[in-house]
Amino acid sequence: MRIRIVGAGAMGRGIAQWAASAGHTVELADVRPEAVREALGFVASMLDRAVAKGRMSAADREASVARLVPLADPWAAGPDVELVIEAVREDLETKAEVFGKLERALPASVVFATNTSSLSVTRIAATLQDPTRLAGLHFFNPVPLMRIVEVVPGAATRPEIPALLTALVEGCGHRAVTVADTPGFLVNHAGRGLVTEALALLEESVAEPAEIDRIARDVLGLRMGPFELMDLTGLDVTAAVIDSIWLGFRHEDRLRPSFLTPNRVAAGLHGRKTGRGWYAYGDGASGPAPESPVTGDGERPVFLVRGERPETAAYEEELAGALEAAGVRIERDARPSAEAVVLVPVWGTAVSAAVADGLPRERTFGVEVLPAAGRRRVLAVTAAGDATAARDARAVLARAAGDGEPYAVSVVRDTAGSVAQRLLSSVVAVGCSIAERSLAAPADIDLAVTTGLGYPAGPLAWGERVGAVRMLALQRALHATTGDPRHRPTRWVTERAALGLALTDPGTSPADCLG
Repeated sequence: MRIRIVGAGAMGRGIAQWAASAGHTVELADVRPEAVREALGFVASMLDRAVAKGRMSAADREASVARLVPLADPWAAGPDVELVIEAVREDLETKAEVFGKLERALPASVVFATNTSSLSVTRIAATLQDPTRLAGLHFFNPVPLMRIVEVVPGAATRPEIPALLTALVEGCGHRAVTVADTPGFLVNHAGRGLVTEALALLEESVAEPAEIDRIARDVLGLRMGPFELMDLTGLDVTAAVIDSIWLGFRHEDRLRPSFLTPNRVAAGLHGRKTGRGWYAYGDGASGPAPESPVTGDGERPVFLVRGERPETAAYEEELAGALEAAGVRIERDARPSAEAVVLVPVWGTAVSAAVADGLPRERTFGVEVLPAAGRRRVLAVTAAGDATAARDARAVLARAAGDGEPYAVSVVRDTAGSVAQRLLSSVVAVGCSIAERSLAAPADIDLAVTTGLGYPAGPLAWGERVGAVRMLALQRALHATTGDPRHRPTRWVTERAALGLALTDPGTSPADCLG
């Protein structure tokens, strides 16, 4: 296929490298000729690096470079061009101008694709005389390494175009997911679950950014915590995406932005690129400060409150067994002794509810029961907690069996559920809301999120690990405890818990019954 790419910036040159390496002839054009020269040099250097690392032969490198055709005029006639991919700046007027000129220059048979990440594909197409020829083809940076592409049909896109673009993407070694033309498409929309809930936790002073990030990594198994991710992406970019998706979905509570971000953006605290965001960078500082060492008396006995919820019984038994294996004395009496620290396994509820049942408020704390991906436990303290007792409880939780490495222990403010549970619930809920709106197929949601965001599992598969019944119990408890509609259970989870279906199961649709 002969492909023309208009826009030789970071995305355009990445797409050019990807397509040329896969065997396609690529015309690369930009309104600035020097941008094309720079892009060709960059692509050549990337291919040189691939050869040096043994990922490409020298002959394949030469062939790929030969397939790159610099174009002096983006609007030149192209009788052999089959596809144009636009990769100019994110501005509707600019993109409309580009496609208007292309429409006048190229035959009606040429398919148009926009690499927009935030604009409506339908609105871009509506500026054309023939809106049926345009679809979205959203790549992620860096294109050769991010092996996922969103194919986004507009409202008027011809039905054969998404299939053509999907075949192109997968023929070049990437995975394609078809997504509805909605704010944020799929990956950016799904990513709001983690970030918006992390900001909500910070708003409520549940924990500082560094502690939330540690829990996200070591309990949930994420490669990067939400605040580290915002600093890497740029808080200005993150805030704009959050606002645009929230506005686009007409103030959907689950996507609600935080009041914390506008002032930080205005102050220029954008993250790594400005030297300071949620963390400081440069001049000897790089990211969060080390966490405080564990102190306190790790020999204190523990009274572990056993709940009556069947969905958490296995988690509680696992925690009790691990503590006993580490040599912790677990009290089995009906009431805690005067020396014991009291640990309440939480699942969607706050520790204060247990304190109301007559437990000693100064030494009763919450403990995370969600199985951790790493060696970290989480202790939740109430406003009535005694600091010395909390330090002792932290020391107890740090103990490991035998010669095992001690656990790191995060200390957070008591909240409904826990930091990890709220983050996970939000990730799953946003993914399920995408599924229940039929914005993408369940398998595509999970594929796009794991590939595009690097999560250890897609939101539906992640929820299924916990189980639909447990997830529903968690979301109902969070909603009832806080009264915040952001936590309300999704129809997807509620229905599948009732019917015994997996969260990853698309289920039977009306269309399935008409064939």
